[in-house]
Amino acid sequence: MEKSSTSNAFFARLNDYIEEGSIPPKYGDIIEKFYLCYQEAIGPDTPNAAFLQFLSLIKQQCLEPFQFQPYHAHLRKPFDYYQFGIDMLKPLMDESQSTLAGMDSLKEIALFIEKGDNVIFLANHQTEGDPQAISVLLEDTYPKLAEEMIFVAGERVITDPLAVPFSMGRNLLCIYSKRYIDHPPEQKLKKQLHNKRTMELMSQLLSEGGKAIYVAPSGGRDRPNADGIVEVAAFDPQSIEMFYLMSERAGHPTHFYPMTLKTYELLPPPQTIQVELGEARTIKRAGVHLAIGPRIDMEQFPGADSKDKHARRSSRANFICELVRRDYAQFPCIF
Repeated sequence: MEKSSTSNAFFARLNDYIEEGSIPPKYGDIIEKFYLCYQEAIGPDTPNAAFLQFLSLIKQQCLEPFQFQPYHAHLRKPFDYYQFGIDMLKPLMDESQSTLAGMDSLKEIALFIEKGDNVIFLANHQTEGDPQAISVLLEDTYPKLAEEMIFVAGERVITDPLAVPFSMGRNLLCIYSKRYIDHPPEQKLKKQLHNKRTMELMSQLLSEGGKAIYVAPSGGRDRPNADGIVEVAAFDPQSIEMFYLMSERAGHPTHFYPMTLKTYELLPPPQTIQVELGEARTIKRAGVHLAIGPRIDMEQFPGADSKDKHARRSSRANFICELVRRDYAQFPCIF
């Protein structure tokens, strides 16, 4: 794609940063393609001032990486990272083609949180921009819920220089997923201790009450199957069991809800799982979809009467995943 005159300042700044060594050439190529793809998606309305700010934030991250604590509270001052993330993602969302379902559940959830109960969303996950998409979809109805929501986040969104500026604007419980905990092997123990500390902090948050937590029990993003159809990834029984046990010890009632997202078209992940950082970003302007299902009875589900605890946990995980897949099937097809 030919570079327009309005983007000259952005590319000049990018080249300066690469030449001075503050942004590695590897990331320079990714940033350039990301910008051009974004520009193609929304046309002349590309927010160049926001992109120049984004470039500055990436440079800052490359030179002095931000150190996320096991629990990270969103940063709103002196720079509002939360609003920055919204402003970057919102132009890509075709709101006329987007949907929000589950208003009865959302009303119930807001009342629970107001009285000090906790809510845990068991959700699928499709793109790095899922938290921002949730915020945009809820901004006219339950903006505080989206703003205060706590996301269980993996290593990549707190270490990739392109993802960090967006992550800094969200409330995060930072955890190493099973997928990456053995890489590199010499850091496995350190990562396990970090995860233990994160779980302790999550327990503290639940004991305070009034918290809404998003977790993707699949441990990663949804990807296309062999036929090219994006599928909701299977939920991990152990992950769900851990959250359920923690909720039982919280000292406040904790309610579980299925959350279903369809954001894949906005920012598809790589076709295969990458261990190393530095994945390319491909962007399209598209509608996004969010559904909140009815409250889950964590004790009553098909297979709950099994005497084998592993079988029970597996049945519960499959049951909850099917709730999400059922709602996912109701969204408009994007292929």
